[in-house]
Amino acid sequence: MARRAGADTYPARLRKSAHRARIALRKSGVDYFRGDGSDWIALAGLLLTIPAITCATLFNAVWCSPAALVLPIVAGGLLLRPASLLGLYATAATALIVESLALGPYGDGPARVTPGIVLVVAACGFFGLILAQFRARVGVPWRRGGTMLFDLRERIRVQSALPRLPQGWHREMALRPAGGQSFSGDFVVAARTNGGRTLEAVLTDVSGKGMDAGSRALLLSGAFGGLLGSLPPHGFLPAANGYLLRQDWDEGFATSIHLVLDLESGDYELLSAGHPPALQLHSGSGQWEEMAAEGPLLGVYDGAQFDAVKGSLAPGDVLMLFTDGLVEASDRDIAEGIDRLTGEADRYVATGFEGAAWHLIEACAKDVNDDRALLLLSRKS
Repeated sequence: MARRAGADTYPARLRKSAHRARIALRKSGVDYFRGDGSDWIALAGLLLTIPAITCATLFNAVWCSPAALVLPIVAGGLLLRPASLLGLYATAATALIVESLALGPYGDGPARVTPGIVLVVAACGFFGLILAQFRARVGVPWRRGGTMLFDLRERIRVQSALPRLPQGWHREMALRPAGGQSFSGDFVVAARTNGGRTLEAVLTDVSGKGMDAGSRALLLSGAFGGLLGSLPPHGFLPAANGYLLRQDWDEGFATSIHLVLDLESGDYELLSAGHPPALQLHSGSGQWEEMAAEGPLLGVYDGAQFDAVKGSLAPGDVLMLFTDGLVEASDRDIAEGIDRLTGEADRYVATGFEGAAWHLIEACAKDVNDDRALLLLSRKS
């Protein structure tokens, strides 16, 4: 009874109320940052700036022009929902009328509310409303959209990471999206299977380029990563083909090449779905050999067959998998691009191809407006 009486005292109730208010305020701030909460905090702040700007304009219209009302309108277009934005616009229009009446006709001198200022404020409000309606339709607040895109880009990068290989092997991957963008239609999924003895890697080129193909690449990289290692090697491409057919995309095709490498013996198999051939450097002869497997594009028709080509990597050998953006361009065919790639790759034979993937893209396809990817595997002597 004594504890209950102590809990009902005025200071205890005051502390509980302050604690609940603090929790509610913190939750509201977190929800607002995440885009899940109300926009009343931003609306209240912007509504307070309009009278402040109006008073500053009436006090000194030369230093604080009536056009300064554009500032809360632009900020509202980025932060507020359409319904709240209309309330902000009504307040700004009222402030503009007050300034016009207080400052007098615009013909009496400078620093007045002119028709041009009214048009500028109205135009900014119109475009801000369009932007707010677009954000409301997409469901991604402006303050959260950049974070979401960054998260998507990082997920693609993490999914394309290559697993660590045993001693005696070197691997590296380089990816360059079209137009210097952050999103690419090219991606790699790789995993060590069969108790770590086998490396399976799939290099895929989704139709389209840059951000247009980035969303489909993210979806496919997750699906392909789940299939890889869950199916026998010869069952991967048929399953991937069936998955693309079920998506029923307008541009629903992709090319892909699947490498199955025994890390103990160096023997490998390549299965291709309409992808450019792989290139193998034989250290004994110093010659490059095209390893071309047969198979149709992914997502074109059901029941496609994919035939494998076999090879072996001896100590000192190198294997390169790449997408067509690296070797194909409007002014040259793929054969010329492959010749150029192998010629540039010969420069790195003496250095063991350390860091060669990025430099090869720079040398062969630096200014190509297409996604470019290169996967390089070498067996050390």
